[in-house]
Amino acid sequence: MDIPRQAVSFLTSRGLKLATAESCTAGYIASLISSVPGSGACLDVGFVTYSPTGKAGFLGVRKETMEQHGLTSEEVAREMAEGALQQEACCADVAVSNTGVADAAPGGGPPPGTQCFAWSYRSRDGEIVTFSETKKFEGERNDVRRAAALYALSRVEHYFDLRYAR
Repeated sequence: MDIPRQAVSFLTSRGLKLATAESCTAGYIASLISSVPGSGACLDVGFVTYSPTGKAGFLGVRKETMEQHGLTSEEVAREMAEGALQQEACCADVAVSNTGVADAAPGGGPPPGTQCFAWSYRSRDGEIVTFSETKKFEGERNDVRRAAALYALSRVEHYFDLRYAR
């Protein structure tokens, strides 16, 4: 199953544009999409916000959210995805975000491989609906990053369908 190709096909068939807001995957999601011929029709913008200041400054993630829930949290992932869609120059209808730990975090924290995701969808009237989940992946650092990027793309259509089934 070619997940990036399926995601591009799904997005282009519906005339949707995608924004990515990535931390742990550091651009891997956008890279996978852009590897598919014709992806220019559906990829709008990608943000790599590895640091807390980047998350806050570029995506509007609130400091309180990061302090209260931690960087590896669905709450932060949700604010990242919603923040991407709210950027003035962003014309995407869909945003996917990722934040997590690929290997052991210094000083404890979430288990290695813990990844938090969010998928935000903007309707024609401007309403944004967001879904999120946490998943744990096994393997070496870059195996976790690749698995997380593929997983993020694999759920774009699923949550789109849920969004419009409501």
